[in-house]
Amino acid sequence: LGAVSWRIAILDEAQSIKNADTKRAEASRRLNAGFRLALTGTPVENDLDELWSLFAFVNPGLLGGRDRFARRFVTPIARDNDASAKATLRALICPFLLRRTKAQVLSELPSRTEQTLLVEQGPQERAFYEALRRRALERLDEVGSERTRIHILAEITKLRQACCHPALAAPDCEIASAKLETLLDLIHNLREGRHRALVFSQFVGHLRKVRAALDAQGVSYQYLDGSTPAPEREKRVAAFQAGAGDLFLISLKAGGFGLNLTAADYVIHLDPWWNPAVEDQASDRAHRIGQLRPVTIYRLIVKDSIEERIVALHRHKRDLADALLEGADASGRLSEEDLIDLIRSGE
Repeated sequence: LGAVSWRIAILDEAQSIKNADTKRAEASRRLNAGFRLALTGTPVENDLDELWSLFAFVNPGLLGGRDRFARRFVTPIARDNDASAKATLRALICPFLLRRTKAQVLSELPSRTEQTLLVEQGPQERAFYEALRRRALERLDEVGSERTRIHILAEITKLRQACCHPALAAPDCEIASAKLETLLDLIHNLREGRHRALVFSQFVGHLRKVRAALDAQGVSYQYLDGSTPAPEREKRVAAFQAGAGDLFLISLKAGGFGLNLTAADYVIHLDPWWNPAVEDQASDRAHRIGQLRPVTIYRLIVKDSIEERIVALHRHKRDLADALLEGADASGRLSEEDLIDLIRSGE
């Protein structure tokens, strides 16, 4: 497509080019177009380098080279929350941005209620999680100076999986999951009230555990993850909208955008994502044009766990995009020490 001269090039779901090093992002920058437009609900999901990648497509050269952008903006804002750097960057990009919030364009939308449900682990599951947490710190100490961000994130992922179900962190473990029990109780209550729900998780393995439990109880559902072929995806969405299935189980990345599922009036997030904007986009599969009922969103969070601390990040570092578009506090990329503190907290 790079050999074709286009009058207009439009990228929908433009966060798909947030990583400037990917072939997809490189290909987008090679498009020859007289006018370029990027549409996205999450212009910045993790750090400012993603914004550079979007603007390298929309307005090449506006933000300078990538290394210079990092020195001028990424480091001062992420490390020091530099107000001057934020103001300069905002002044640069604002003439090329049109931001519309849901409240501005969907005034007729029904109400949306969010609630966090704290899950209490039983003694066995709690002891298993604590042993896993301590072992994670030991492993990171053993690696010492060779420790990388990947090492830390691997340990964090295992702890997050253990919060969902012990068997996700240790396949031979037979300890029951308090979160799964809480979910099944919640689903029972929703079905009694004739409600239907979208159920999101980042971990496909977790969704498999949920599916097995629902099958055992005879609960009907639709299912979607990244391996679902596009035609089958459309078929399952249409079936759910037509009334087939009390629940729709969806992996967060596969179903965070591009779906209209207004047949559900409840959304359940089984595990917290780093950036609340990504969760919000997933919740918007139900809370969107065409929805006629109030929507309730539940987040299942294990008490006194790494999940609680991730939710605390949501409160204190809400969304980096807001820092540039509305002047809120910045939520820079977490340092390695910040990540390790997520594991240490609670000692």
